[in-house]
Amino acid sequence: MTTVTIIAPIALAIIMLGLGASLIVSDFLRIIKNPKDFFIGFVCQLFVLPFVAYLLIIVLKIPIEMALGVMLIAAAPGGVTSNVLTKFADGDVALSISLTAVMSLISIITVPFIVLSSINLFEISYIDKNLSMLGISLKMFFVVTIPVIIGMIVRHFASDLIVKNLKIIQRISIVLFLFVFATIYIEEWNNIISFLTRAGIIALILNVTMMIIGFYVAKFFASGVAQQRCIALECGLQNGTLAVFVGTQIFDNIVYMVPTAAYALIMMITSVIFVLILKRQS
Repeated sequence: MTTVTIIAPIALAIIMLGLGASLIVSDFLRIIKNPKDFFIGFVCQLFVLPFVAYLLIIVLKIPIEMALGVMLIAAAPGGVTSNVLTKFADGDVALSISLTAVMSLISIITVPFIVLSSINLFEISYIDKNLSMLGISLKMFFVVTIPVIIGMIVRHFASDLIVKNLKIIQRISIVLFLFVFATIYIEEWNNIISFLTRAGIIALILNVTMMIIGFYVAKFFASGVAQQRCIALECGLQNGTLAVFVGTQIFDNIVYMVPTAAYALIMMITSVIFVLILKRQS
């Protein structure tokens, strides 16, 4: 747990710095110009995803110690991976970036709220009751919001350099993401198969269900095919590193973060399959 506790905030800060470096002011102004597509993705991620996760926990009778891990990954915003895969899927990359940026910035409020509400909802007793939404939000502010702002400032003053190396920045973010979860698997290797078997089922169902929901909701309400593909991927790909970071602030045992690790592994596989299917249909 000690290794993950140290690595997660550093990795997350670097990933968010990279996200900020990929953003410009127009990414936020675009929301005002084309609010409908953004609103669909926003609602699916912020409201539908946690609600579906909660229903699955109840229906599948997920153990309490894993239920909170599921809600944690459901509360997390989309990550840089969704932007990269949206590009490969010929989706609306601009919309993907806007959704990732806004959801990441407001996550300092939404993630603690959803997680702490889940603790009360499930009447979880093994969590420190002294946890506060403000405390978690402040910690997230320093590793999420501040790096994004710094990244945007760097982009503003070194635009040409950042644009030329944007692919490298994205690759570094993905490598860091994989490194965090590789660390979890290594630290919990003795228990990982057992826990992945239990957590993998709900992670797979949640991931596939949300991509299907996002795909068909966008089909009926979004502007076009590119936006539909983007929203489907945004619904299925979450910022697992952020979820792990928040988890380290809540849990004393890495075991409770196994659903997050399971989801991170599964979402990479299912999303790549999804993109390949879309490519064949193009």
